[in-house]
Amino acid sequence: QVQLVESGGGLVQAGGSLRLSCAASRRTFSRATMNWFRQAPGKEREFVAGIAWSGGTTNHADSVKGRFTISRDNAKNTVYLQMNSLKPEDTAVYYCNTNLGGLNYWGQGTQVTVSS
Repeated sequence: QVQLVESGGGLVQAGGSLRLSCAASRRTFSRATMNWFRQAPGKEREFVAGIAWSGGTTNHADSVKGRFTISRDNAKNTVYLQMNSLKPEDTAVYYCNTNLGGLNYWGQGTQVTVSS
């Protein structure tokens, strides 16, 4: 069974920081590329960052480059998203994602709200 559980969201002022975590079941995490997406009210879900299973290759959306950093701890089956210099436009529900066998799996999401 594929399980992804996000945590770490909250309310923060502009310029602040948050670290999101996504705990995955062992079966999910093994050799899987992990991603973070976000969805703001009235907008489509968008890619934020991704990391290969080895952790050696990462990819960040242009809108978050230099501010957000994705990382993973394979021993803890956890992927992280460190978010610095947050802006009001970063307000969204953030989702953990992986693709296994051609199927997309999602966590329940965690709300991030950045006040101006």
